Amino acid sequence: MASRTISAFAAEEEKRVLSLKPVLAPVHGSYGNHPHQVYDAWPADDPAAPLVILLHGGYWRYDRMHLTPFAAYLSGQGFDVLLPGFRRSGGAGGYPETFDDVARIVDTLPQGRPYVLAGHCSGGHLALWCAARGLLSPGSRWYTADLPTAVLALAPITDLTATRRDDLSNGAALQLLGGMHVFEERLSAVDPLTLLRDAGTTGVPTVLLHGAVDEEVPLTQFTDYASVHRDLRTVVLPGTGHYTLIEPGAPGARAVADTLGEMSAAFGARRPADGSRKTPQP
Repeated sequence: MASRTISAFAAEEEKRVLSLKPVLAPVHGSYGNHPHQVYDAWPADDPAAPLVILLHGGYWRYDRMHLTPFAAYLSGQGFDVLLPGFRRSGGAGGYPETFDDVARIVDTLPQGRPYVLAGHCSGGHLALWCAARGLLSPGSRWYTADLPTAVLALAPITDLTATRRDDLSNGAALQLLGGMHVFEERLSAVDPLTLLRDAGTTGVPTVLLHGAVDEEVPLTQFTDYASVHRDLRTVVLPGTGHYTLIEPGAPGARAVADTLGEMSAAFGARRPADGSRKTPQP
């Protein structure tokens, strides 16, 4: 497949957002023994503040540092934020390790609290997959009935078959699943669209939010998923691209924060009306 051509608008947006200086979190922790099984935390002073767990993008290959400015931004909007790392493709991760780690994150880090699981791009894929773990066979290593309270998928990859077909990020889907020879065999356990086809819902309140001019993930990934997920809520932001959803202070990021606030309010968490909070202490 020929290399994608993107507009000057999209190229500038990507460069601007991914060039932001990483923000050091006030708290760090681990959920396992591997060096990638760690997390950054921006704790809220208010014990009733909404908990948000962020799963970073980067086509399952790259680390979480590019999402630290957005995590810090959300903390300033009144959220209790966790940003975990996990084993990634091209190194210690891929199938099954990436999925093992993400399952462990959502099974252990909330510590019984209600929360919104949010993910951007490939992190959105992982968030939607977490919501669908109850649709797996009970014999699956990842099956659970203890699902996220709610999921917000930001410009997510929803369809690994289409991701492979369109060769997004130079074979990222094939790399994630371990190559063409095992792709179809492994697909049914980790692909949100495949898992939903028969069930039609995960049972988890889910919002898919994306920009109308996203040039990174084909818009058909969003519409195809929405056509299968019968109780999905879709939010489309006019004039918005892929990366400004995670650009602190940008209209897209403000819309994300407002949506997280609405979703959290549905399960009783209180976000300060003015978004204010004190600086968290480690």
